[in-house]
Amino acid sequence: MRRTLNHIVIGVLALGLLTWPVAAQQKKLSLLTWNIPIYKEKIEGWIADFKKIHPDVTVEWFDKKGPEWGPFYQTQVVAGTAPDIIDTQGAIWLEYAANGGLVDITPYLQRDPSLKDYYNPRFLQTWVYEGKNYMVPFYVSKTLLFYNKTMLKEAGIARPPQTFDELLDAARKMTKGEKSGFMTLNFDWLYWPLLTMNGVELLTPDLKKAAFNTPAAVKTVEALAQATADGTINKIAWTGRWVEPNNAFASGTVGLYQAHAPAFFYARGGAPWVNGDTLGATQMPGGFAVPNSHGLGISKSSKYPDLAWEFIKLATSEKWAYTFGKNFKLFTGTRVDSRLMEELQKEDPLAASVMKTQLEQVDKLVATWPLGKDAQIKEAFYSEFQAAVLGRKPAAAALAEAERKVNRLLAR
Repeated sequence: MRRTLNHIVIGVLALGLLTWPVAAQQKKLSLLTWNIPIYKEKIEGWIADFKKIHPDVTVEWFDKKGPEWGPFYQTQVVAGTAPDIIDTQGAIWLEYAANGGLVDITPYLQRDPSLKDYYNPRFLQTWVYEGKNYMVPFYVSKTLLFYNKTMLKEAGIARPPQTFDELLDAARKMTKGEKSGFMTLNFDWLYWPLLTMNGVELLTPDLKKAAFNTPAAVKTVEALAQATADGTINKIAWTGRWVEPNNAFASGTVGLYQAHAPAFFYARGGAPWVNGDTLGATQMPGGFAVPNSHGLGISKSSKYPDLAWEFIKLATSEKWAYTFGKNFKLFTGTRVDSRLMEELQKEDPLAASVMKTQLEQVDKLVATWPLGKDAQIKEAFYSEFQAAVLGRKPAAAALAEAERKVNRLLAR
């Protein structure tokens, strides 16, 4: 019996020694995307292509809706199991970069000659924090001004507004009954061009103090508050988020709408009135726009950052960037966009007229402050700004309180 037991033990040990190297060679990457479950087939294509190059690597994919993404990722970060590769929107990445939670991909970009000029440098710059690049473009968008041609014509307005005063004047002329002249999206600083075109800066050049509490800012906020009170600006501009403003514009009762390009495709789906004769798209006065793009980055806790980078390169390669842009009629922040634009002009001229704005005047992107406390500062400012434009607090008092809150955050 003892001899038999010894043979079993030896056999088990031998089996373990034989299989151990194989198990040790298995590597795993995880990918977290932001609300693109309908892209499942193509993401499986990414994984299949990657598997051909790296047969010893398994890739697991997670997708979360916008409201779920943050809590899920933060939970995984705390647990030490953060997905290796993340797709994130807007400025959410900043907090993680500032806290050492993302891999600096600058060295990868610098040592790969094939990437020179592949990514749009202006969009790439929006993911720089303290001189280091933390994300590359996955798909890009920026704000623009949609206009209801029918409402403009009825109000006797010959062209879209070129200044802040013209914008409010045109909006006031179009306001009547259930119709309002202007509306904006408000999350992720998307309303900031309204302040920039009046010379208002959020912070000092060194980003250490608030700079927005000025006479020009007070005058601007007072004008927005008055326009909101008299119905010129739809109140949904300050209280809605995504669905509500888009639905309001799709109803055909809003003359001017500041949003980013994806709003067009959402609104058109529920707006039979939308066609080339009734809808126009242009830059906001001054050409100012706020980017609201998606980027791909690598969690600092990744055991295989080099592999994660190889996966990102594949996902944003010409093959897959083109496939993504073609499927969703979005631009990718890569040189593929010129090809996508040419094809869109032939296939969907109205969409092309909207998307054309996304590649124009990218030197005038605003609200791209590299702040590790972006989310906190955003909330501190907007809570007071919102109170003022809704008439709940005088503009001067609201801006003074916002200044106090922002400076306190910056001083910590």
